[in-house]
Amino acid sequence: MGKRVLRISMLLVMLLGAKVGLAQDDSFTIPNKVVVDGDTLANLTIGKIYIFPWHKFKKHRDEEKYRRLILNLKKVYPYAIMARDMLMSMEADVAKIKGKKEREKYIKDAEDRLRAQFEAPLKHLSISQGKLLLKLIDRETGRTSYSIVKELRGTFSAFCWQSLARLFGSNMKSTFDENGEDKYLNRLILMYENGQLYDV
Repeated sequence: MGKRVLRISMLLVMLLGAKVGLAQDDSFTIPNKVVVDGDTLANLTIGKIYIFPWHKFKKHRDEEKYRRLILNLKKVYPYAIMARDMLMSMEADVAKIKGKKEREKYIKDAEDRLRAQFEAPLKHLSISQGKLLLKLIDRETGRTSYSIVKELRGTFSAFCWQSLARLFGSNMKSTFDENGEDKYLNRLILMYENGQLYDV
């Protein structure tokens, strides 16, 4: 038993030492295996694992709401990631365009392409999924949907879309507050990104 504990301790020391070595010297190479007392042990990199306590719900209705949030997150989060990537790509392209007319034409063409690709699936989102998507876009881009539309299409267009959103109980100025009201949602996102959010 003592020998086994010693082997495990040595392995941990080697792994920790390897990480310290990497921080101090970029030329340090971690071997993919080590031999300890005649036994060959693999050196593996272990990914992050997020562990959060399960909620103790006061009411069954609150637990159902939480489970629905998980299902909604799985449905709309990929759209938020696509929005982030497309926005970054568009901004890089627009920065290269010098003329105002050419810039407007590019944005109009991009809008038409986005509409053709996403209008149908996004129409089928529920109101709560739409609200969640607005928050996730803010989390992923660092900007509200309102500010993105205002920047790309102008103040009047942003005002019109915001007015329409408000009619359906949404707000394009929704922000993501990972330390406040969106604390639990942020935990779910971290688990989802890490492949730890399973069906409920």
